[in-house]
Amino acid sequence: MIQLTPQMRILVAVEAQDFRKGIDGLARVCRDVLAADPFSGCVFVFRNRRQTALRLLCYDGQGFWLAHTRLSRGRFRWWPTSATAGTALAAHQVQRVIVGGDPTASDAAPLWRRLPTA
Repeated sequence: MIQLTPQMRILVAVEAQDFRKGIDGLARVCRDVLAADPFSGCVFVFRNRRQTALRLLCYDGQGFWLAHTRLSRGRFRWWPTSATAGTALAAHQVQRVIVGGDPTASDAAPLWRRLPTA
Protein backbone atom coordinates (compact mmCIF):
# COMPACT_ATOMS: atom_id res chain seq x y z
CA MET A 1 0.00 0.00 0.00
CA ILE A 2 1.21 3.50 -0.77
CA GLN A 3 1.36 5.58 2.40
CA LEU A 4 0.39 9.20 1.68
CA THR A 5 2.17 11.63 3.99
CA PRO A 6 1.89 15.43 4.23
CA GLN A 7 5.49 15.79 3.02
CA MET A 8 4.81 14.05 -0.30
CA ARG A 9 4.35 15.97 -3.51
CA ILE A 10 1.19 14.72 -5.22
CA LEU A 11 0.46 15.59 -8.84
CA VAL A 12 -2.88 14.97 -10.54
CA ALA A 13 -3.30 14.35 -14.27
CA VAL A 14 -6.30 16.50 -15.21
CA GLU A 15 -7.07 14.68 -18.45
CA ALA A 16 -8.55 11.18 -18.26
CA GLN A 17 -6.11 8.38 -19.09
CA ASP A 18 -6.47 5.07 -20.87
CA PHE A 19 -6.10 2.46 -18.12
CA ARG A 20 -4.83 -0.13 -20.57
CA LYS A 21 -1.52 1.67 -20.02
CA GLY A 22 0.70 0.07 -17.44
CA ILE A 23 3.52 1.52 -15.37
CA ASP A 24 5.61 2.45 -18.42
CA GLY A 25 2.73 4.20 -20.19
CA LEU A 26 1.77 6.19 -17.10
CA ALA A 27 5.42 7.10 -16.48
CA ARG A 28 5.50 8.54 -19.99
CA VAL A 29 2.41 10.63 -19.18
CA CYS A 30 4.27 11.90 -16.11
CA ARG A 31 7.17 13.04 -18.26
CA ASP A 32 5.30 14.33 -21.31
CA VAL A 33 2.06 15.76 -19.92
CA LEU A 34 2.86 16.64 -16.32
CA ALA A 35 6.49 17.61 -17.06
CA ALA A 36 7.65 15.73 -13.96
CA ASP A 37 10.21 12.99 -13.41
CA PRO A 38 8.44 9.71 -12.56
CA PHE A 39 11.54 8.67 -10.56
CA SER A 40 11.31 11.73 -8.28
CA GLY A 41 9.25 10.04 -5.57
CA CYS A 42 6.13 12.11 -6.29
CA VAL A 43 2.76 10.39 -6.22
CA PHE A 44 0.92 10.73 -9.53
CA VAL A 45 -2.87 10.35 -9.60
CA PHE A 46 -4.78 9.36 -12.76
CA ARG A 47 -8.51 8.94 -13.51
CA ASN A 48 -10.14 6.82 -16.21
CA ARG A 49 -12.56 8.18 -18.83
CA ARG A 50 -15.69 6.85 -17.13
CA GLN A 51 -14.66 8.49 -13.82
CA THR A 52 -15.05 5.23 -11.94
CA ALA A 53 -11.42 4.35 -11.22
CA LEU A 54 -8.18 5.94 -10.01
CA ARG A 55 -4.56 4.88 -10.32
CA LEU A 56 -1.70 6.11 -8.17
CA LEU A 57 1.86 5.74 -9.40
CA CYS A 58 4.89 6.21 -7.15
CA TYR A 59 8.59 5.34 -7.29
CA ASP A 60 10.04 4.33 -3.90
CA GLY A 61 13.73 4.06 -4.81
CA GLN A 62 13.63 0.36 -5.68
CA GLY A 63 10.71 0.19 -8.07
CA PHE A 64 7.29 1.53 -8.95
CA TRP A 65 4.10 1.10 -6.96
CA LEU A 66 0.87 1.13 -8.95
CA ALA A 67 -2.31 1.24 -6.91
CA HIS A 68 -5.73 0.93 -8.54
CA THR A 69 -9.08 1.65 -6.95
CA ARG A 70 -12.50 1.39 -8.57
CA LEU A 71 -15.85 2.49 -7.21
CA SER A 72 -18.43 -0.28 -7.16
CA ARG A 73 -21.22 2.25 -7.62
CA GLY A 74 -21.26 5.83 -8.90
CA ARG A 75 -18.47 8.08 -10.13
CA PHE A 76 -15.82 10.30 -8.64
CA ARG A 77 -17.65 13.59 -8.13
CA TRP A 78 -14.67 15.92 -7.99
CA TRP A 79 -11.72 16.34 -10.32
CA PRO A 80 -9.59 19.36 -11.26
CA THR A 81 -10.77 20.95 -14.50
CA SER A 82 -7.69 22.69 -15.89
CA ALA A 83 -3.92 22.40 -15.66
CA THR A 84 -3.72 25.61 -13.65
CA ALA A 85 -6.63 24.88 -11.31
CA GLY A 86 -4.89 22.56 -8.92
CA THR A 87 -2.84 19.78 -10.40
CA ALA A 88 -1.03 19.49 -7.06
CA LEU A 89 -3.02 18.29 -4.05
CA ALA A 90 -2.22 17.73 -0.40
CA ALA A 91 -2.25 14.23 1.08
CA HIS A 92 -5.49 14.76 3.00
CA GLN A 93 -7.19 16.00 -0.19
CA VAL A 94 -6.13 12.93 -2.17
CA GLN A 95 -7.36 10.64 0.60
CA ARG A 96 -10.74 12.34 0.35
CA VAL A 97 -10.78 11.96 -3.45
CA ILE A 98 -9.92 8.25 -3.16
CA VAL A 99 -13.07 7.57 -1.15
CA GLY A 100 -15.17 9.44 -3.71
CA GLY A 101 -15.44 12.73 -1.86
CA ASP A 102 -14.85 16.38 -2.64
CA PRO A 103 -11.66 17.77 -1.05
CA THR A 104 -12.96 21.33 -1.37
CA ALA A 105 -16.22 20.66 0.52
CA SER A 106 -16.88 22.70 3.64
CA ASP A 107 -17.56 19.59 5.75
CA ALA A 108 -13.94 18.43 5.37
CA ALA A 109 -11.88 18.54 8.54
CA PRO A 110 -9.32 21.35 8.65
CA LEU A 111 -5.73 20.41 7.96
CA TRP A 112 -4.56 21.87 11.27
CA ARG A 113 -6.24 23.47 14.22
CA ARG A 114 -4.93 24.89 17.48
CA LEU A 115 -5.72 22.82 20.56
CA PRO A 116 -7.17 24.68 23.52
CA THR A 117 -4.69 25.33 26.30
CA ALA A 118 -5.53 24.36 29.81
